[in-house]
Amino acid sequence: MRGSQFRGVSACLVLGAVLGAVTSCGADREAPVETMGIVDQHSPASGEVAERNARKAALAAYSGYLAVAQEASGDSDPHHPELTTYLADPLLTQVRFTIRTAKEHGAIRIGILRSDPVVTAVDVASVPAIVEIQDCLDATDWRLVYAEDERVVPGSQSTRHLATVTVSRYPDGRWLVNTGAAHEDQPC
Repeated sequence: MRGSQFRGVSACLVLGAVLGAVTSCGADREAPVETMGIVDQHSPASGEVAERNARKAALAAYSGYLAVAQEASGDSDPHHPELTTYLADPLLTQVRFTIRTAKEHGAIRIGILRSDPVVTAVDVASVPAIVEIQDCLDATDWRLVYAEDERVVPGSQSTRHLATVTVSRYPDGRWLVNTGAAHEDQPC
């Protein structure tokens, strides 16, 4: 019975992967990148600088989010204090819900989630400025297990699949991941 309870939760927890955690090639947690000062939007070169800074800040926020979410998932802590350093709603609430649901069922995530993010779109002129990231998440070594004995939760096998997120610049200058989706039907 316990395994069947996780079939629906399992998909949500993989979403929690995007929305949950990763150690990737060079995905050490980074502090949020501050904006690099005022940029003259009329100069083509300054637009390129603004776009480059946005890419860098968004990738740093995404990397930090994955690292902190992995810690929170491994500790069964839906209120891990650093989640708000990298996440905003609605994704923050989804991640917390996913971690809390696993905790209520006595489960945690262990192992490694590999990531290979690529920026697919940057719009520094929009309000708020946004960066879209596409990632190939390899969750095959990131397992949902029962915390008491680390037995794999039945029906929780993970895959290598496409994930997408949006990172937005908030009025205080922070770049935060605020939406995301796991596309488990799209292997990569």
